[in-house]
Amino acid sequence: MSNAPHYPFTAIVGQEDLRLGLLLNAVSPAVGGVLVRGEKGTAKSTAVRALAALMPDVDVVAGCRFSCAPGSPDPGCPDGPHTGAGAVHRPARMVELPVGASEDRLVGALDIERALADGVKAFEPGLLADAHRGVLYVDEVNLLHDHLVDLLLDAAAMGASYVEREGVSVRHAARFLLVGTMNPEEGELRPQLLDRFGLTVEVAASREPGQRVEVVRRRLAYDDNPAAFAARWAGEEAVLRERIVAARTLLPSVTLGDAALRQIAATCAAFEVDGMRADIVMARTATALAAWAGRTDVTSDDVRQAALLALPHRRRRNPFDAPGLDEDKLDETLEEFGGGDDDPDPGPDGPGGGPGGGGGVPPQGGEPDGAAAPGDAPGEAPGDAPGEAPAPAPARGGGAEQAPVRAAEPFRTKVLSVPGLGEGAAGRRSRARTEHGRTTGARRPRGTLTKLHLAATVQAAAPHQRARGRSGPGLVVRRDDLRQATREGREGNLVLFVVDASGSMAARQRMGAVKGAVLSLLLDAYQRRDKVGLVTFRGSSADLALPPTSSVDAAAARLEQLPTGGRTPLAAGLLKAHDVLRVERLRDPARRPLLVVVTDGRATGGPEPVPLAARAAGLHAAEGTASVVVDCETGPVRLGMAAELAGRLGGTAVTLDELRADAIAGLVRDVRATTGRAA
Repeated sequence: MSNAPHYPFTAIVGQEDLRLGLLLNAVSPAVGGVLVRGEKGTAKSTAVRALAALMPDVDVVAGCRFSCAPGSPDPGCPDGPHTGAGAVHRPARMVELPVGASEDRLVGALDIERALADGVKAFEPGLLADAHRGVLYVDEVNLLHDHLVDLLLDAAAMGASYVEREGVSVRHAARFLLVGTMNPEEGELRPQLLDRFGLTVEVAASREPGQRVEVVRRRLAYDDNPAAFAARWAGEEAVLRERIVAARTLLPSVTLGDAALRQIAATCAAFEVDGMRADIVMARTATALAAWAGRTDVTSDDVRQAALLALPHRRRRNPFDAPGLDEDKLDETLEEFGGGDDDPDPGPDGPGGGPGGGGGVPPQGGEPDGAAAPGDAPGEAPGDAPGEAPAPAPARGGGAEQAPVRAAEPFRTKVLSVPGLGEGAAGRRSRARTEHGRTTGARRPRGTLTKLHLAATVQAAAPHQRARGRSGPGLVVRRDDLRQATREGREGNLVLFVVDASGSMAARQRMGAVKGAVLSLLLDAYQRRDKVGLVTFRGSSADLALPPTSSVDAAAARLEQLPTGGRTPLAAGLLKAHDVLRVERLRDPARRPLLVVVTDGRATGGPEPVPLAARAAGLHAAEGTASVVVDCETGPVRLGMAAELAGRLGGTAVTLDELRADAIAGLVRDVRATTGRAA
């Protein structure tokens, strides 16, 4: 099955925006790639892999590991010069970057051991070299480490990859069609990284039974006999491949007039898009749309379609903003600045050059108008997925349930960190041993040497030079002398929120402030690349409202719809949190937790509520879990129960006011000190 043909691109049902975004990048890689956002089972991976089969074949220099073109080889190619070398005609490659890839796997690696021990400058190409003049596909790009995403996008922007290490530099061409896919439920990309993708498309499974039937029918036919299914669509695939080649040929002849440029500039200004990248991407996208439709002039419809693909992801200011574009405002802007633009007739196929005006692939076999697509699995039925607010639950225990209260405006918080030195996933919260960061020492390498500590290596080799018979100015270095640099940076943590939603917290003004504080901490968790989880307790029990996830906007959505009322089962909330952390320690032992309990400290639910809450807090303290209690008690008379709870947890307490005050700088020291004593 490994040699089976990929699912045909033209057989994908609907998903016009997805197909159009991919095809425009195939026509003009200068558009800057495409980010595909959508729920699981929506043909994201299927479409990307199918596109690779449509890319025109390439001629490469025989024996060149960097896919140089015979007519214009890269003058700086590490395998060059290519004088007299033959040519090989082969399909364009599609290279996949796995989530767990290292920096060396991405950009390539210099063999430091051979360079020092043998004096040989050896370079092993990485995935960027393999993807040159092809497609680079990054599945789950939002789970990729930020450092790797930066390297990836820099190479895509510059068309070259640079590897510099210990004074040795290698550069090679790296021009490719970049495609990233992600499920927003698993976390968002930083806005700075979102901006680096040229286009973004949102995909979702159709809820129309007829469309879903067609998806299943085609997928079953493909799984039953991939070769026969591919043969059925071979004609349409050939036509589409020829159309891509024709559009590429026409692209240099397309004229982007002043009127279209004014519309592009006015649209970006109207939607308050930061920087100038959006203007440039829109211009390139509109030009590619015209070439795709077989025209040499850019029309207002091209500009409109370009805006819908290039702007929505650039308008997000924080992770709680939903991507999107006000199409009425877009039409008003285009109309206002479209004077004097005598647009050519877009033709009967619509502005995109395909039936329906979507610019995608012509529908096949009576395909319904809509977007359910074959992929990993058909779309799932609606449910309580991350990002969707659960329906308000009935009140449990005593007290009447109150409707959800809107959160107060989020504010900037200071850092809450976990004490000690961790080894978890890279992030920006707590100190950790990482691959990147400041050098703190050296050790003997365990396995392949990746980060050479030059001074320590020289120091280890120096005492042995006479015994090794050194006669020249060079240093005789053996493998036993090599030292790996140890580095310290920051890690992301698991921030588990335990929120009191009982009747004692139900005063509207207080609960709004509490939600605002939690939203502020969620925003901080997003910026520091943490995982977050949400436990709520009220009535007679506690609920895991959101299992640990990288999607802080899902946590924000659950929090916004959180109802209040009933008794205060504090012990149940702490025990539920203990169970969650126990499972997460097994699942991801390197990621250290930070427990944030948001309560006024009262315990009224269940038998013997106060002693039981004390014992539950002791479980966390015994395991050394770093904890902070956000004290929500208000009024002139305060009982101090939240501070007592913090003491039992081995953590510290902070009031809502202190959460945004300079006094929280001391809170970090308190958390470290108290948790250190508990451990």
